[in-house]
Amino acid sequence: MNELVSRLVVVAVGLPVVLAAAYYGGWYIFALVAVAGVLALDELYRAGRTFRPLALAGFAGLAACLAGAELGGAPWMAGGAFLTLPVAFVFVIFAETRQAASVSLSFTALGVVWIGLGLAHLILIREIADDGRIALFALLLTVFATDTAAYLVGRLVGRRKMAPALSPGKSWEGFVGGAVGGVFVTWVTLYETGFADGWRSLVLGAAIVLAATVGDLLQSLFKRDVGIKDTGRLLGGHGGVFDRIDSLLIAAPAAYYVLAAFGEVSP
Repeated sequence: MNELVSRLVVVAVGLPVVLAAAYYGGWYIFALVAVAGVLALDELYRAGRTFRPLALAGFAGLAACLAGAELGGAPWMAGGAFLTLPVAFVFVIFAETRQAASVSLSFTALGVVWIGLGLAHLILIREIADDGRIALFALLLTVFATDTAAYLVGRLVGRRKMAPALSPGKSWEGFVGGAVGGVFVTWVTLYETGFADGWRSLVLGAAIVLAATVGDLLQSLFKRDVGIKDTGRLLGGHGGVFDRIDSLLIAAPAAYYVLAAFGEVSP
């Protein structure tokens, strides 16, 4: 099965599941996010095993972060993520070796902040009063459209490398195609809904596109540092779960705080 066919199969199976969870919200989206978080964090820690992550502390922080977002909103989410540091510190104290403790602690916390907080913002967006469903749909569809358009345009007409040192396959033509497709999808999704529509949907779409691109390049930087192409093979041509959600991890917080700036998020 070639890469394109593999990607299409994963999208055909996975996208309806994701959209269904987003539609029903509540514990459905929590369960989906939790599974994705565990798999992605495991891939990150395995890929960065030379940094000696304290995996149990990281998974505890991930669980507390996601549960906090579901049960108590943003303050509890932040508190859950912060729990990673004291738990990891306890592991360091009682570990047989204390070599590179600062690196181990830092990489453990990085995983929770990067993956845990990124995914937790999906929960926060879905819980926006009255409009959480359409807000999450807009985010998911925009990121999907951005990634898909950038991939197709880049393969067809991509010539100018965007970041050859980080990701040789990405081009400026692909970025422009992805940006246009992503912003258009945001505008269409929110058109005349009364929720962040009109010019605000264009600003939101632009923020999601830029953040998704940063998320993609950020993971490429990590993979270059550890010398791997993909963080896993669970999703075939898409690589691992972490490879598939890298854009969302930065786009979700960006979308949430843009919506908060628009006054769409209750304090």
